[in-house]
Amino acid sequence: MIHTEQNFSKAIEARRSTYGISKESTISDERIEEIVAFAIKHTPSAFNSQSGRAVVLLGENHDKLWNLTEAALKEIVPAEKFQPTADKMASFRNGYGTVLFFEDQAVVRDLQERFPLYQEKMPDYSLQSSGMLQYIVWTTLHAEGLGASLQHYNPIIDDAVQKVWDIPSDWQLVSQMPFGKPTAAPNEKQFNSVAERMKVFK
Repeated sequence: MIHTEQNFSKAIEARRSTYGISKESTISDERIEEIVAFAIKHTPSAFNSQSGRAVVLLGENHDKLWNLTEAALKEIVPAEKFQPTADKMASFRNGYGTVLFFEDQAVVRDLQERFPLYQEKMPDYSLQSSGMLQYIVWTTLHAEGLGASLQHYNPIIDDAVQKVWDIPSDWQLVSQMPFGKPTAAPNEKQFNSVAERMKVFK
């Protein structure tokens, strides 16, 4: 993991959406599993609900995800406009693996029942925790020399994903993170003024 404050800050600063990825990895499959497991265990969550779930797809399972995503998109994108979508699917499929992120809705419903005062906000709290989980995995993969991006093809692929990998029905798909060894540098990131986005009162 990231061991010093300086390294953590540098990893945050350097993390980018990386779309040029290959079917190579800079680390072992066991290390990938360790990263995701660590994030699942230590990501904060409202009321310590621990509602985050993840599925790691490697090898043929990774390819299968982007094949079924492409098939689902073919049904809704006009054929004459499909080539850019096909190219995008190929770029994801060309990666080493994908992490699928879910939120367990059984946990969310239980929280709603136990804390009725916050009932309407529980789905928001769940997604806030999911965002932190995704960010921890993404940043740690980057620190290990892997490039990744965050995709959102849910709910288009939800049913197929649930069926193919026997995902519990209460697990709601939130996002997909294809990753692999970078083949090109990410684009330069533009920043809006921090002064316009932050207030300090002393």
